[in-house]
Amino acid sequence: MGAPADNDPVHVPPPQEQVIPPAPVGDAQTVLNDAVANVLDGFGGRAEVAVSGRGGEFSAGDTTGFAAWSTIKVPIAIAALKEHPEMAGQASTAIMVSDNDAAMALWNSVSPEAVEAVLAEGGTPVPVQRERIRPEFSPFGQTVWSVAEQARFASNLQCVTGSEPVLSLMGGITVDQSYGLGTLPGARFKGGWGPSSSNGAYEVRQFGLVHDSVGRNVAVAIAVTAGDGSYESGQAMATQLAAQIAGSLESAPAANC
Repeated sequence: MGAPADNDPVHVPPPQEQVIPPAPVGDAQTVLNDAVANVLDGFGGRAEVAVSGRGGEFSAGDTTGFAAWSTIKVPIAIAALKEHPEMAGQASTAIMVSDNDAAMALWNSVSPEAVEAVLAEGGTPVPVQRERIRPEFSPFGQTVWSVAEQARFASNLQCVTGSEPVLSLMGGITVDQSYGLGTLPGARFKGGWGPSSSNGAYEVRQFGLVHDSVGRNVAVAIAVTAGDGSYESGQAMATQLAAQIAGSLESAPAANC
């Protein structure tokens, strides 16, 4: 058959809406394994990273026993603002600059059960530490909240009732705390840090939502402690760990919400 003439009917398929395919998740585990191995080669110590979303959960490394530190201020702020919207100023200070007095005011305004309800709604029904087990630190900051659990909470965070104002604050973290996940595109995150109860080495933690190259939200959590135990090395280690996964976020599952 020859080519159709000008007056022959030609079937033209209707235009299709562009659909961005989901990112592959098959190599997510390899990406995380390599990232942890590389930062441990450079800094020693301990490291862990996790992602969570519609394609499953992936993690590498081990920081079992790390305290939540100031990352726990996220569910505290959500719980407090649900009951006391007039405390928006304290929530802003507690999240954006990690002010401990503001966080304590939020904590005192709600019950521990209210904070635990937020955690459970985010998929991580963990108990919040109520007693001051280390006199120099807040009780709630010593909550045990694993890296994998934090990635899951971040993945569900936009679906948690009352999370919107706190998520907005997580997008405005002060510059001096914007290392690690804060160096990634579109980061809405919260960090926390403090000395280990066993050896005094600084534990550095972060979790939140970042963007991959096609604009998907990816839920990530990291925790590190450098071989020399310093906060400064922990910051640099967190930044390197974030950089290690930055170019491969497409391998991670999209956040649930």
